[in-house]
Amino acid sequence: MSTKKRILFIAQEMSPYLELTDYAAMVNKMAIKSNESGLEVRVIMPRFGIINERRHRLHEVVRLSGINIVIEGDDYPLIIKVASLPNARLQVYFLDNEDYFKRKALFTDENDQFYDDNAARAVFFCKGALETVKKFGWPPDIIHCSGWMTSLIPLYLKTAYKKEPVFAHSKVVYSLEPNSFEENLGAGFVKKATISNQIKEKDIELYKEGTNTALNRGAAKYADAVILAGEKTEKKVVDDLKADKGKIVLPYKKENEDLADYLQLYSQLLGK
Repeated sequence: MSTKKRILFIAQEMSPYLELTDYAAMVNKMAIKSNESGLEVRVIMPRFGIINERRHRLHEVVRLSGINIVIEGDDYPLIIKVASLPNARLQVYFLDNEDYFKRKALFTDENDQFYDDNAARAVFFCKGALETVKKFGWPPDIIHCSGWMTSLIPLYLKTAYKKEPVFAHSKVVYSLEPNSFEENLGAGFVKKATISNQIKEKDIELYKEGTNTALNRGAAKYADAVILAGEKTEKKVVDDLKADKGKIVLPYKKENEDLADYLQLYSQLLGK
C-alpha cells in the first residue's frame, strides 16, 4: 500500500490542454514538480469543447461512469475522461457533460455574451470534481484549486463535504488569479450553489454577488492557504487576507521556476 502523500490539482486550465493565461503553464509545472518530489499527483479539469480529444488522447473511464450531478433537482450525467500528461507519469481527468461542456466556446457566445448557464457550469464542475474523488476512493492530503470555476470547492469541503471520510484530512490551497470576467453569475447563482442543507446563508455570504471578485473572496476565506497568482489582485480580497491573521499567503512572484515556495507550502500543510 502506497505511503506517498497525495495532492490533487483541480484546475480551470492547464498546459498543454487549455491555455487561457500564463497560469496554465504554472499548473503544469506544479503538477510535474510535485510528482517528481515524491507526491502522488492527480489533476481534474473541465473537458471544454475546444480541447482536442484526439490530439491529447483522451478516453472515457468506463469504471467511473454512472455518476449524476444534481443541480436544483435536475440530474446531469457526469462523463469522466482521462489522459496521461506528456513527459510525466501522472493522469489528468476531464469532467464532461453534453449540456455544459460540448460547446466549442468557453464562457461567452459568438456575440461575446456571457453564457447564462455559467453559474450552473461552475457548480456542476465543482460538485463533479468532489464526487469524482469519492468515486476514486483516493483521499487527497492537499487539494490545490486554481481558476474561478474551482472557487466553490473550498466552501464545499468545509460544509457539504466536511464529514466525507475521503476528505477528512484534506488541506485546501487556492491560487488567487486576477479577475477574468466583469459580468456576474446571475440572480439564481446562490440557490444553484447551495447544494446541501449543510450550507447556510452565512456560509455563502461572500459569494452571493456572483462576481469574479466575490468568488475569489469566498474561496480565499475557506482555503487553508492562498497563493497570489497575479499582480492585479482585487483590493477587497487582499484586505480580507490581511485581516485573516491565521491564513497562509504566498506573495506573487513573476519568476518562480524552481517552485521551491510551493513545495515548501505543501510540506508545511502536510506537517513535515
